[in-house]
Order: sequence, then structure tokens, then C-alpha cells
Amino acid sequence: MSDNKLSSQKNILPKGEELSGHGFAIIFDMDGTLVDNTPFHYKAWQLLFKKYNLPELSRETYKREISGVPILNTVVKYFPDADAGDQNTIVEEKQGFYRQEYLPYLRAINGLENFLAELKDAGVKLAVATSSDMNDVDFVFNTVPIRQYFDTIIIGSMVSEPKPSPQIFLKAAQHLNTRPEKCIVFEDSTSGLQAGNNAGMKVVGITTAHPAEVVGRAANLVINDYADISLHKLAALFDE
Repeated sequence: MSDNKLSSQKNILPKGEELSGHGFAIIFDMDGTLVDNTPFHYKAWQLLFKKYNLPELSRETYKREISGVPILNTVVKYFPDADAGDQNTIVEEKQGFYRQEYLPYLRAINGLENFLAELKDAGVKLAVATSSDMNDVDFVFNTVPIRQYFDTIIIGSMVSEPKPSPQIFLKAAQHLNTRPEKCIVFEDSTSGLQAGNNAGMKVVGITTAHPAEVVGRAANLVINDYADISLHKLAALFDE
């Protein structure tokens, strides 16, 4: 199925669908959701803007316009005169700043590893759906040993529309052979939370990027970390 047909066909059950024993699958965003790296992405963009003598980037602008958006899309927006080669160079510079700043602090969000192990033991299908590229995924997963828990990883280049388009979550559901309405999305950014809703999925918002009152406007459930979340709480989302 082509990407541009995913949205219109999101309620069609993929052939050979097999749901987990709990009847749902889970799709995780990565940045700000599996790891609390949002402050370091913000710092990297600040350093990049400073290098190129752009106006100082405020935290509010970062959260509203950049967080959850593919890096290249942001580079195209803020560096409109750069050609394709220069754009790729700027992307790499931004990522270099990010990895330099974040590596000493890279770790999973509290409770995540135990939670993923619980889900996997229960037979729940799991996916990552991130606007980042595979190099960024590898950077995180090479330090945080959680790759084995996920049945599929969907990256930004695998879809044609960024969040808040539901494309990336619908593609993840397709790879998991699970109906969108039987999926739960874990997200932190406003664009990601909206994308989960646009996909017709249940949404759990984590408060790494925004306060609970903001996250709660677009989420069925709000958490600060994974210490208190459980299969029972997730299953209850489908009783609402």
C-alpha cells in the first residue's frame, strides 16, 4: 500500500492480522519519549543558529515549530537559500552538536526498560515511529540496550508527510498488522500527540517537553515517566 493511501484506508484490517493477547499494539516515538533528549536537541539548534548568525532561538519557538519535525524540514525552513548539498551539511552539523552535548547524559527515561520487558513478556507488539533518521536511532540504541524489544522501526524518510500527519503511525500499525484503533501511541511533542489522534489511535502523553495541562489536551492518559504505567492502565483506555 502506498503511503498516500494509508490515511484513507486506515480502518481496513491488514490480511493475516494477529493481535497480541491484550488486543492492542504500542507505538513509541523516540526523542523525548524513550529518552529525554529534548533539551539537548534544543541546545544543538541554539548552537547552530548562533554559528550561522540567525536570531536567538527561544524555547517556545523550538517547542512550537521544531520539536517533532524532521531535521531537514527545519533546515529548509530556516535556511531557504541553501542548496541540497549545503542543507545536508547543516543537518550533519546540527546532529554533531546534538551528539556532542547529549552523549554524556544519554539514558532511558525512568522505568522504560522494565516497562518494555513487561510488554514483551505479555506478547504485546511494539514499534518505534520517529521523525529521526536511522543514524539517530542507532546513536540512542547503541547506548540504551532496548532495540530487541521492538518488532519494527519506522523512520521519517519512510513516509512523505511529517507529523502531525498520521502517516508514520499508520505505517507502523501496518507493519505490526494491527488496526489503528487497536494501537496506543506514546508521544511527547504537540505535533506527535496530534498525529496520534489523527491516526485514530489512543494517545499516552509524556511530560518531557510540555507540562501535564498541555499534554492532557491531546492525550487520553498523561505520564511523567514509565514507573507507574501498567498493562492494566493501558487496557483501560479501550473501555472509555
